[in-house]
Amino acid sequence: MLRRATGAELRLQLQTIQSCSKSTATREKLPPGPGLADFVSDDPPVDWKDYQGKLKREKGETERLRLPPWLKTTIPMGPNFSKLKEQLRTLNLSTVCEEAKCPNIGECWGGGKHGTATATIMLMGDTCTRGCRFCSVKTARAPPPLDPNEPKNTAKAISDWGLNYVVLTSVDRDDMSDGGSKHIAETVKEIKRQNDSILIECLVPDFRGNVECVRTIALSGLDVFAHNIETVEDLTPFVRDMRAGYKQTLKVLKTAKEIKPDLITKSSIMLGLGETDEEVEKTMRDLREVGVDCVTLGQYMQPTKRHLKVIEYVTPEKFKAWETKGSEMGFLYTASGPLVRSSYKAGEFFIGNILKNRKNQST
Repeated sequence: MLRRATGAELRLQLQTIQSCSKSTATREKLPPGPGLADFVSDDPPVDWKDYQGKLKREKGETERLRLPPWLKTTIPMGPNFSKLKEQLRTLNLSTVCEEAKCPNIGECWGGGKHGTATATIMLMGDTCTRGCRFCSVKTARAPPPLDPNEPKNTAKAISDWGLNYVVLTSVDRDDMSDGGSKHIAETVKEIKRQNDSILIECLVPDFRGNVECVRTIALSGLDVFAHNIETVEDLTPFVRDMRAGYKQTLKVLKTAKEIKPDLITKSSIMLGLGETDEEVEKTMRDLREVGVDCVTLGQYMQPTKRHLKVIEYVTPEKFKAWETKGSEMGFLYTASGPLVRSSYKAGEFFIGNILKNRKNQST
């Protein structure tokens, strides 16, 4: 059972974050969060049960938890990694892999055991209008204007990679009347124009619940509509930006399904922020009730000292139990593990097979 983080603890963390963000001088003095080296391990695999560190912080403790061995991965390297990084810079494209400091970047960019490099393209720049307390993406009230060439550049990059499944995500653009939905839809259409066999998943913002924006995305030609609920309902006000509501997320996912019933919908939950097992299960049930087909559960990792601290490192066995629970609830696919992220290579492979089977049955 995970220890419940009290409202007072989360409020204290939030006050600390806000205090830090008010002073540039203070920010410059703060040490960064876990970097690449924290996830790199050249040691041989060990039984995690031999780990002597603490897995959760007790009430009132301020020290960070030591990173457990199952969260360490290999250093990103190799020709695929270097080639992909160079091409992204040349085309002025951003990736959530880099901006969110994803620990799977080595496997995905390096090609992994299948030798196919993948990356999650982050549309509409690298600056978000929201300030969620778990996310390391840059924030501003008025980010730079959109790059009109981004849809074509994205399609070109994806075409050159020779992918059969691609994930597009984006920052929130509350400064735009349509939240950037038309820009995302145009990118999807451009990719399909170049290769209509490519399967496209879009991990999109909530567009403040605007039904027409959701409709624009749902009918753009994408194959998977993803929007993350992120955490349990009671923790949402402390974890997400105040404009991102738990019920609003459920509404967006439900609306997408209503607009296009055969569209696969997907969401993601972070664990380790102080949620209880009962709350996690309720969140999963809430997602199923609005028709969500696929769910991912992964470990929250504190990106910098200005962000929320990890309350607990959830064990691999616990993640496996949530995977079993997801199957029992009727999700088409449940990816649950410490290093699982909403854009997860193994999950994309499985969902891709679901889509292909559906297409084969309809022909």
